Amino acid sequence: MTTVRLNLPTILTLSRIFVIPVFIYITPAHPFWGAVVFGLASITDFLDGYLARKSGQITQFGIIMDPIADKFLVISALILLVDMGSLSMWLASIIIVREFLVTTLRVVALTKDIVIPAELGGKLKTGAQITGIICIILDNTLFGINLYGIGLAMIWVSVVLAVVSAVQYTIGFWKKI
Repeated sequence: MTTVRLNLPTILTLSRIFVIPVFIYITPAHPFWGAVVFGLASITDFLDGYLARKSGQITQFGIIMDPIADKFLVISALILLVDMGSLSMWLASIIIVREFLVTTLRVVALTKDIVIPAELGGKLKTGAQITGIICIILDNTLFGINLYGIGLAMIWVSVVLAVVSAVQYTIGFWKKI
């Protein structure tokens, strides 16, 4: 059994998981700061992969934990928004089911030493989700600008992309297995 080497990409990945309780606690009372915490955590999603590739520090642990950390963060945000009454349970459910499906396919593929890389549809979906979540959290708190409508539109875009990319991942999984 190998031990986990703590390098900067791994620390960034783990930080997304550890910041979730802070995000959940702070967001209802202080939406601006909740959006900041969520935004910073989301940036680590880009940074950890970039730094791991650039520095040659790609690890099996990182390959497995990076998408899991991303899913934990997004799913936590979606559940929080539903709980706050800011997002429909059905929209959140579609995205959450997709996340579990794709993550399961990727983990099963990894057990067979097959890496299913992130596809453009999944990356666009993630960008739309992050933008939508931040806008919905901010709502009217940013200089009185109503960002809720923009956020909801981005969530709808992410739902469409989630379904399309889930189909792509499923087809890719069965082709490689």
